[in-house]
Amino acid sequence: MQLSAAGLDLIRRSEGFRGQVYIDVAGFRTIGYGHRVTSNETFSEGIDEAHAEVLLAGDVRRAEQMVGRLVQVKLTQGQFDALVDFCFNLGAGRLAASTLLRELNAGQYDAAGEQLLYWVYAGGEVNAGLRARRAAEFELWTRGEGKAGAAAA
Repeated sequence: MQLSAAGLDLIRRSEGFRGQVYIDVAGFRTIGYGHRVTSNETFSEGIDEAHAEVLLAGDVRRAEQMVGRLVQVKLTQGQFDALVDFCFNLGAGRLAASTLLRELNAGQYDAAGEQLLYWVYAGGEVNAGLRARRAAEFELWTRGEGKAGAAAA
């Protein structure tokens, strides 16, 4: 599966574009649409939106691949989109170790979707931006794009 336009829009809206390196709420150096700056990257002059789109495409591709590797059950497009956004935002390690993934791979789609709503903390406190993002993911998860398990993972 691939991230839909709705899923990509959620990432763009949630991250926002920033042309200069900044420190995100988790303390990571970030640029563009939520691209985590690696040790071998330098953006001293900043980037424009076209460059940010290239970085975003690569980051989304990695998140799609990780969801594809970790999820063992069939997903609707909305469920896939929600998981890719989750993975993009928090990383594959968090998804891999989560109750969300454990519930999902056990076929407990409703319980898994509800787990999204618990991931709203940054620095030990509820973060309004994360709360809104998780609510948007939950909306993608639950919207009527077919029954859970109707599409191939």
